[in-house]
Formats: sequence, structure tokens, C-alpha cells
Amino acid sequence: MHSFEQDIKKSVAVLEAGGVLLYPTDTVWGLGCDATDADAVSKIYNIKQRSDSKAMIVLVTGERDVIQYTASVDLSLFDYLETATRPTTVIYEHGIGFAENLTAADGSIAIRICRDEFCRALIKRFGKPIVSTSANISGVPAPAHFSAIADAIKKQADFVVEHRRDDQTPHLPSSIIRWKDGEVEVIR
Repeated sequence: MHSFEQDIKKSVAVLEAGGVLLYPTDTVWGLGCDATDADAVSKIYNIKQRSDSKAMIVLVTGERDVIQYTASVDLSLFDYLETATRPTTVIYEHGIGFAENLTAADGSIAIRICRDEFCRALIKRFGKPIVSTSANISGVPAPAHFSAIADAIKKQADFVVEHRRDDQTPHLPSSIIRWKDGEVEVIR
């Protein structure tokens, strides 16, 4: 039987080598890589058959990470996020230190503070933010659970995490917001 710890070790090795993971997140199953490695980010765009003009989400473990990888965060945002009932991704105006093909054309970056145990352990062990984009070809609906992921996607990942493969609970993508002057603007 595969263990949580084995999944974390193998995932970190793949991320460090510039590879792509297929892994469970706090929302849908995602394709992930080192958010600071442009070559790894390009691999995900290729798998998804998506242009790199569409930015992807990045997962971090906490407020400190957000502050480290963005410019001028309104700290009242964190109070709002504490009250959110579902995973919430925030579009920050200025991403810092990410792969240049990951941020949007205007320099913004979408970041979610992840509460999922597996993702938190993985990000902490890896020591850097990780890309998280739904495990599907661009334009196809996001798979609600592992068994709904296309074989073509599974085959192109350098490592497919065992953890939660049997979980048939349907999951939805996160909500996406912008935070401006203490007000929330819902994007999705």
C-alpha cells in the first residue's frame, strides 16, 4: 500500500527535477509544478493545450507566503479569507519571484492559501509555491474526482499521487476574487 509520506517524497523529487504532478488539492485534482520554474510551467500549458496568456493558480501555505510573493497586500484581506466558506483564490496585482510565463500579462498572480493536509505538507517540504490548475484539457470541464481525469492527462504527468485516488466526493474549483480597497470583487 502506498503511504502519504511516500507520495510527499516522490512529489518533492519530481518538483525539484522540474517535473509535473497530478495531485489532489483542496478543490479539484490538479496539475502542479514549481511555480518559479518557467520550463515546468510550460510543460503544464502543453499538457492542457492552453496558451500561456491564461494565468494559472498558485498554492501556498499561509499569509507569510502571500506577503513574500506579492507586492503591497491589504492585510484586511486575510480577515476576509478567514470567513470564507469555500476555498478562495485571490488575484494579487503584483506577483514577485514567479516564473515569467505564470503571471498574467499585467503582472498579476492568482494565489490560494491551501488548507488541505496533503498540499500543505507538500508545499512546506518543497519550500516554494506550487502551480495548481485543473487536470483537464483547456475548455473541457474540470474533473470532479480522480476517476473523471482523462487518461491522456494521467499519462503526461511525471508522477500521479496515490493519496485520495479512491475519493469519489465531487469537488468544485475554488471561488476567485479580487480585493480592492477593502472590498471583494467576485470573479468566479
